[in-house]
Amino acid sequence: MQNVPDPKFMRMAIDLATQNVHTGKGGPFGAVVVRNGEVIAAEANSVTRTNDPTAHAEVNALRAACTRLNTFLLDGCDVYTSCEPCPMCLAAIYWARCRSIFYGNSKLEAADAGFDDSFLYDEVKRPLDQRSISITRLLPDEAQASFDAWKQSIERIDY
Repeated sequence: MQNVPDPKFMRMAIDLATQNVHTGKGGPFGAVVVRNGEVIAAEANSVTRTNDPTAHAEVNALRAACTRLNTFLLDGCDVYTSCEPCPMCLAAIYWARCRSIFYGNSKLEAADAGFDDSFLYDEVKRPLDQRSISITRLLPDEAQASFDAWKQSIERIDY
């Protein structure tokens, strides 16, 4: 069932993005996580301020929301983001099990502003041996020990 968007939360995400640029704190991206009409988290991009390539607005907002709710699952939450999520942010939103995503600018408009993620979309479609960053499997038999331990653990929390 599609969730009905509330423009006030999108305006909040857009305002975060715009203020982030005006204050010199980071890129033009803002995100708000909402559950049951309540803002759980509202964050902006902080990649350049924190020297963290994963500090996109959506990831920052998801982290803050998870901390506030003391859970790694954000089911029932909606994400309002000033721009269509990049592949990393989209994956994070899916991993968090959010209910819906509402976005302002498109990925094409992001590319026009200098934030072109098309190479990432293309890269993940390529076979491993054709990717631009070398990726090689190493010690798979030894690595299996981690999964074996997980499967046998009575402490594990499935996600």
